[in-house]
Amino acid sequence: MNRPPQYAGFLRRLAATLLDSILLMALTSPLLYLLYGGDYFSEPQQAFSFYGTGDFLLNQILPLLAAVFFWTRYRGTPGKRLLNCLVVDANTLQAISLRQAVLRYFAYIVSILPLGLGFLWIIWHKRKQGWHDLIAHTVVLYAPKDEADKSMRELLDEMK
Repeated sequence: MNRPPQYAGFLRRLAATLLDSILLMALTSPLLYLLYGGDYFSEPQQAFSFYGTGDFLLNQILPLLAAVFFWTRYRGTPGKRLLNCLVVDANTLQAISLRQAVLRYFAYIVSILPLGLGFLWIIWHKRKQGWHDLIAHTVVLYAPKDEADKSMRELLDEMK
């Protein structure tokens, strides 16, 4: 029996984003400290300025590459997967393409600019899609633990 898809709600997705942010900070902060020392964290930074090449690579390029990699390869970032969420194509409910992943990442700008309204849109939308999802034609599904485990096993089998 096929059930209709369960869409991941705003709070679950927010929690996943917070987990991803903590994980990314835990990875990048020691590297930034090694590159720039403690002053990097104590001096105020102006918006849209970079401390150096390492700063740009670790704070701008790494998050883009990581998100695109995890969305296309594992159907979700570590935070989303820990909370049993899958980022999939809105029509097929299958893994998203590289094009969709890149578009989704940059569409975050559209979602955040009007005071985060594009993210809050998840609360009201019938399929729990933010503007970035609508632009990239993606949805975030909530997969109960047994389904998420099955999905992860299938992905691991594909890697063999």
